[in-house]
Amino acid sequence: MEKELFLENSYQTSCTTFIKEINENKVILDQTVFYPTGGGQPFDTGVIKQGNYEVEVVKVKREQGEIVHYVRDARNLTLGEVTAQINWDRRYRFMRYHTLLHVIAGHLYNKFGALATSNEIYEDNRARIDVQFEEGISETSFSSMEQEIQKIVEENHMISTRSLPREEVEKIPGSIKTVINLLPKSIQTIRLVAISELDEQACGGTHVKSTNEIGSFSFTKVKNKGKNTKRIEVILND
Repeated sequence: MEKELFLENSYQTSCTTFIKEINENKVILDQTVFYPTGGGQPFDTGVIKQGNYEVEVVKVKREQGEIVHYVRDARNLTLGEVTAQINWDRRYRFMRYHTLLHVIAGHLYNKFGALATSNEIYEDNRARIDVQFEEGISETSFSSMEQEIQKIVEENHMISTRSLPREEVEKIPGSIKTVINLLPKSIQTIRLVAISELDEQACGGTHVKSTNEIGSFSFTKVKNKGKNTKRIEVILND
């Protein structure tokens, strides 16, 4: 299994690596900066460079335990050393959205005991999070929630990661236990992403270093998605 460099440093945009397998338009590397689709976050795009040849990476997925890079045309690629480079603007936008969704989830859990049940970042610059509240809540309340969360973002909370054995993570109180229960038992080391004292969740996604990098955002729509469950749609205002 290749080394997933994006877990160690979300800001790393390129790396020297080796192609260890080519199958038609699928390329597998021994280490990669490319994030594969997962956890509601879309894949990275970018290029793989070998000598004077450059091929576009158009999709990245996890398949049978490997990260597979789908390229536009692999005919001139060979097994051996290459440079992998992501589209940074795309990645950074997803990092900001992903961290924002964590801030929203953390605030709504701390204030209402609400649990985030799913989230998704879309490629056309928007995202959504589904939140289950313990009891009904009026849609008019979401305007004040938006202001409260924007204030948290501007307070510049730091984001950090750590990895712990599953048995230790299962002892941590709070909403994190709900997420851990959904993970396959085969996963015995859990990566946690913490936003200072606000929130800590199991997550394999990419994040910014501090909340002020998120910038200004807006709730664009709130929908009912079942009993006491709301879907909050958001956009970054830039």
